[in-house]
Amino acid sequence: MNRDRTGYPLWFHVDLDAFYASVEQRDNPTLQGKAVIVGGDRNLRGVVSACSYEARKFGVHSAMPAAEAARLCPEGVFLPVRMDRYQEVSEGIMKLLSTATPAMHQISIDEAFLDMSGTERLLGPAIDQASRLKRLVRNEYGLTASIGIARSRLLAKMASDYRKPDGLYQVDRDEQERFVASLDLKDLWGLGKKTRIRLLQLGIETVQELRAQTESFLRGHLGPSTGTYLYKACRGIDPGIFTSLSRKHSVSTETTFGHDVTDRDAVETVLLQLCEQVMYRCFRANAFGFTVTTKVRSEDFRTSSRQKTLKRRVQSVDELFATARALLAESWDGTPIRLIGVGIVSDTTHVNRDQPDLFGPTDDSDTKKRTVEETVWRLRERLGVDVHKARTLRDAQNSGENT
Repeated sequence: MNRDRTGYPLWFHVDLDAFYASVEQRDNPTLQGKAVIVGGDRNLRGVVSACSYEARKFGVHSAMPAAEAARLCPEGVFLPVRMDRYQEVSEGIMKLLSTATPAMHQISIDEAFLDMSGTERLLGPAIDQASRLKRLVRNEYGLTASIGIARSRLLAKMASDYRKPDGLYQVDRDEQERFVASLDLKDLWGLGKKTRIRLLQLGIETVQELRAQTESFLRGHLGPSTGTYLYKACRGIDPGIFTSLSRKHSVSTETTFGHDVTDRDAVETVLLQLCEQVMYRCFRANAFGFTVTTKVRSEDFRTSSRQKTLKRRVQSVDELFATARALLAESWDGTPIRLIGVGIVSDTTHVNRDQPDLFGPTDDSDTKKRTVEETVWRLRERLGVDVHKARTLRDAQNSGENT
């Protein structure tokens, strides 16, 4: 990690506000101010992928069954997932962010950490740099971004949520503990509803009261992982929740659910969308890989990672999804989860390594799938055509079907 002359790191966390829904509202101005719900359909068994702030006021959130969202928000405007479009906009914004620093770590389609250490001397105060990035995103893409600035990724993440939407907040070095103490328990990043209920049972209702507890007390009542995490987080100490960010050659993405999720169909629907994001980024970067990785983080902060190395490079969204879903089945027993991620470890050193799979799809079949997907992506880029794979649309809107 780079450090500036003062000896401490400087992180930006950039979060695009209600990204899917905001793209829909920008592309169709008649949706401005309306409760937009992306994913699912009020007449199907689909799940919500994202929603606008107007819909959130009614209690709608991601991974919620569409039928429940329709009940809570009867005037909601339901729209299909246009993943190709969101990827296109995301890619442009991420390229814009990368002009601010070569150390840009994209962690999902709508979030990125920027290591800005050492930039203030050349580019001016961090708050001015962040304001400039927000203006660029608004002027060039018509979207708002919330940016948090801090000395750690955890604090930057919480700072970006502090004044959403269209927020900007900097946690100064001498303000770290005070900033965290000012938060409600529900705003302490990573603290789920079930854990909050347990804290209330222990008589802990505020961050200050949480901070008054010993680590051994928290570990004893909440478990080792949760106890240690909360002991550090409530003091503004980064527990290393984002240490998986690295410079290794991989293409990956992840998403954090607004609420802990137990519905397997909902989780697999989101996993499919993440697989599509990863394969598109591989296509854009002319990258390929043999190893598929998945990550699952449970409500008690335990993170389970799995990987599988195939005999041939991953060829298609279908193949990536099938492998990732099998890895998910190994690492997740149905207990509430808060985050899932998927990735491909990029490898350009084994070009001739591909081997036929005697018990799976033929190489010719895999090549055809890859060719079709690349053709779709090229059409979108060259002609501006918004094209979707039928399978992706089906699973996004009717996650009750098996694939």
